[in-house]
Amino acid sequence: MTVQAHLIAALAALLIEALVGYPDPLTRHVGHPVVWMGRLIDALEGRLNRHTWTDRSRRGAGALALLILILAVAIPSVGLECGLRALPFGAVAVALAASTLLAQRSLYAHVARVADALDGDGLAAGRAAVAHIVGRDPDRLDAAGVARAAIESLAENFSDAVVAPALWLIVGGLAGGAVYKAINTADSMIGHRTARHQAFGWGAARLDDLVNLPASRLAALLIIAAAVVTPGLGRPSAAAAWTALRRDAARHRSPNAGYPEAATAGALGLKLAGARFYGGVRVADACMGDGRWEATAGDIRVALALYQCADALLMTAVAALALIVWRVAG
Repeated sequence: MTVQAHLIAALAALLIEALVGYPDPLTRHVGHPVVWMGRLIDALEGRLNRHTWTDRSRRGAGALALLILILAVAIPSVGLECGLRALPFGAVAVALAASTLLAQRSLYAHVARVADALDGDGLAAGRAAVAHIVGRDPDRLDAAGVARAAIESLAENFSDAVVAPALWLIVGGLAGGAVYKAINTADSMIGHRTARHQAFGWGAARLDDLVNLPASRLAALLIIAAAVVTPGLGRPSAAAAWTALRRDAARHRSPNAGYPEAATAGALGLKLAGARFYGGVRVADACMGDGRWEATAGDIRVALALYQCADALLMTAVAALALIVWRVAG
């Protein structure tokens, strides 16, 4: 498979997922690739994560589990792409398969539900809605905290669930995107700083940091570019987003999440991140941006508009790159 084929598949996958998402009937009847990956991760952890072992042994077991996961995802993905491309309209089938690795539409829907809940039914409904997309303690959040959590999740997941899988689809085809998704899923399940997972999930967390590094920077630049081309948002200019990115992103406790969060905070004139509670434990973190702390449902909707524009710019960039490669190859 050529780079041009990968670019076209990634672009088609982005368009398909943005338009139709992953159909609910398909989820009910056959599940979702991320769910399949999650079941394998659960099975591997159940067999290999022994609390009686030393941290060193648990790190080694976690690395072995990660290797098994990657091979179990990569090998079938390579075979699937080769098999699909041999069929009539195989490129379309590859794009359909690749679209399952993206989450543009579902990300928008989940975050929009938080704004609707806050506006329509109040704080309790907002907390219930945001609990579906963040890991922090929702009962400790006031209305502004719920809005900030939704916006932070939108920014971080634009990088993790949209830009990164698209980037790895371009680099490695269907297998590249699937392996990325497996690593990201492993990090979300076992890459926590808890007694159970800190040693076993160490490799998953570090590898996830590495594979997300280029996407997080690209996502931040796309958010800033979106702020340039959407002056009707009525928020600070892209210059504020760029300032927040340069000043704050590297101070975030995550080596990647701070980049899209800082850019979003600057673009919306907000202050994001800071101290948060997970499982009753206070986790200190730097603030992203220097604007208002009191975010609202209206700010969530502005963030969603910014996200849609950044996503459109991503698709435009992939299309332009595909055209350039086609002309050079031709």
